[in-house]
Parts: sequence; structure tokens; C-alpha cells
Amino acid sequence: MHLTAVRDVFPLAKVFTISRGSRTEAVVVRVEIEHNGVTGRGECVPYARYGETVESVIAQIESLSMPVTRAELQQALPAGAARNAVDCALWDLEAKQAGKTVWQLAGLDAPKPETTAYTLSLGTPESMRDEAALNAERPLLKIKLGGEGDIARIEAVREGAPKARIIVDANEGWTPAMYAELAPVFLRLGVEMVEQPFPAGKDDALLDMERVLPVCADESCHDRDSLPALAGKYDLINIKLDKTGGLTEALALKAAALETGFGIMVGCMVGSSLAMAPAVLVAQDAAVTDLDGPLLLARDHDNALAYDNGQVHPSVPALWG
Repeated sequence: MHLTAVRDVFPLAKVFTISRGSRTEAVVVRVEIEHNGVTGRGECVPYARYGETVESVIAQIESLSMPVTRAELQQALPAGAARNAVDCALWDLEAKQAGKTVWQLAGLDAPKPETTAYTLSLGTPESMRDEAALNAERPLLKIKLGGEGDIARIEAVREGAPKARIIVDANEGWTPAMYAELAPVFLRLGVEMVEQPFPAGKDDALLDMERVLPVCADESCHDRDSLPALAGKYDLINIKLDKTGGLTEALALKAAALETGFGIMVGCMVGSSLAMAPAVLVAQDAAVTDLDGPLLLARDHDNALAYDNGQVHPSVPALWG
């Protein structure tokens, strides 16, 4: 069993901005695991918010003693981007070796297309209105917000896309006072949910608030160990494979969260179709799917995921799984 980890760069179709900054490219790590002439692939997106760099992630991956099983991997690496890429590559390898699909190996039902959000990056109300108008026929828009001026931004988006469903992502940028001010207005404008309004680790205020606008944990939720601290604070959790450390833990987290009573959102970092493909399996029947990373890219892999009518389709085996 031979493992390689390489840095890939995908230029974005346009500048993408959130409250923490802007980017013009997606920098990812692609893992390939070859065994007896068969190769499995996986991709992760190192995220500085969690102390990750491309170099640190590749170093983690290259520290593994091969061969490694998926069960051994859960102990060998912590939850995070490095484990995600290796875990997904192992799933892909196992599927190819068995002549089956990953969903069959995992005991899942055959996946179907899922409606996905399309993300509008942070900007002026005027620019966000124009972007919303360009995407007004998409069924679900996700709006990146930044705090001051957020009401004007959502009013502009609603004007540009009067029929679309809207969810918003505060990226830890609000205070409790801002939630109290914004939530009733957003509800009137048809916003369905806000992701991570307060900083992770500083979200106890949610325990004592009337959450009139449902709240989804993103930065506060990584794997199953996160769930106890989220009880009473959040209505949904956002499962991202780069946080869980791969498909194996993502499926386990989804099952545990549903049993605990959380709604499920399945999200992504800005990556290619190779990164999204495993997440489509987790997104089956989720309350919210946000797997639009490839739509933000100027180019993608061959055999990329198909997107149409606001939906993302399951991957073909030539891509993954």
C-alpha cells in the first residue's frame, strides 16, 4: 500500500469573501493510496481557523505508517483535514477493490440528487443584490454576513431573489445583542436559519435566548465529542468532512446527532468535486445541504459532480466511490 499527498490549486471563478477575509483560489491536499494496481483518492481543504496549513496537513498524512485500515486511522490521526483525505481515499480504494460502491459498502441506500445551497460571498448590499439577481432561480441561497450592515444586505438579497429560500452564515461575527436585533427582521424577510452567530467557545448565551431564528453549529461542532456541549444551544449541526476527519466519522456523527434531536446540515469548505463526492452520501435527507464548492471554481476535476436545477448529483465511480 503506497500513499502520496500533493498540493492542488483550483482558481475561483470570482473573489470569495467571508468575514475573515477574501480568496481567489482553493488550495487543497489530494491523497492517493495505491494497492495492487488499484488507486483510491480523497481530498481535503486545510483551514487556518483550525490551525491547519497545507504543509502541516501533508506532514500529518506522511507521518502515517502504512498500510493502515480505516479503523486504525481513527486512532492514528485526530479529526481534521488530514484524516479526512486519507479516510475518503481508503473508502474509494475499498470500493474499487470490492467492485462495489461506497454507499453499498457503508450499508446506505442508493444516493439521490440533493438540493444544495449556493453561496453569495460578503459584499456591499448593492453587489449582493446584483449577485442574488443573477442567481434568483436557484432554490436555496446561503448568504455570508459580517455584522454591521447585515440587515441592508439581506434586504438587498431578498429584493434580488424574491422567491429563493435563504439561510445565512455569520461566521462567528455576531453578538447576542445583534442576534436579538437581527433575528426578527430576518424572519420577516424569509430567512430560515443562521449558522454560527457567536464565536465557538463563547456561545453559552444561546442557552438563555429564545432562538426565534433557528441556529446551526458550525465551528462549534467537529465530531461526536462535540455534541454534549451543543445541547440546548443549537437546533442543527453542520457536518463537514474536513472537521469530522472523513466519511467514517461523518456518518457516525450524523446518526448520533439525529438520535440526540439535532437537525442536520451538511456543508463544505471551498474545494473540488473530489472533496464534495463523499459528503453527498452524508447529505442524503439532510435538512440543509450546502455542497456548492465546485460551483465557485473556474475549473474542476474530470468526471466532476453534476449540478442542475439547484441540485447536486451523486458522483460517478470515475471520480470517487
